Amino acid sequence: MISIEFTPDFAKTPKVGKGSKKLTTCYGGEFSLKKFSIVSLFVVTTFVLALPVGAVFAATPGFGNLYYNGSVVRTVVPPAAFPNTGIDNFYEVHGGAAGQLGIASVAPGADGYHGGHWKVFIVTFNQGATPVLLTSQAAVFAAQSAGTVTVTRNASADFLCPVKL
Repeated sequence: MISIEFTPDFAKTPKVGKGSKKLTTCYGGEFSLKKFSIVSLFVVTTFVLALPVGAVFAATPGFGNLYYNGSVVRTVVPPAAFPNTGIDNFYEVHGGAAGQLGIASVAPGADGYHGGHWKVFIVTFNQGATPVLLTSQAAVFAAQSAGTVTVTRNASADFLCPVKL
């Protein structure tokens, strides 16, 4: 092993030569380049493998596009859970027709839009009812009045997700 003596006086030339001292860690243990390399490789591999998995769980199926007053609008970011804090009605339709998306009751520019703090309601088609495409809060209310769907509040599913027109 080669050792180099470092001195605070920059005018002196450091001494270089064969040293008998082994490198030690701050805990007094012996430094091992092999062990250090293996641990570093493990840490880097863990982060590299975790990134794609995190991206898969960040986006919930059914989000990204949703209906507002008969039109498809986009969400700005993946939803973030905020249980029991919703303000604006959001309808999550279960067992709906092909192409069914979530339904926002308000959007930017509408009176009462609070930036996407969604109060979640589960809309389920009743037994024997033929699923139809619901694209607005008014359509949900009409289907509920007709006895086609049941609407149930799910406060634990409230979330934050801004909408872009």
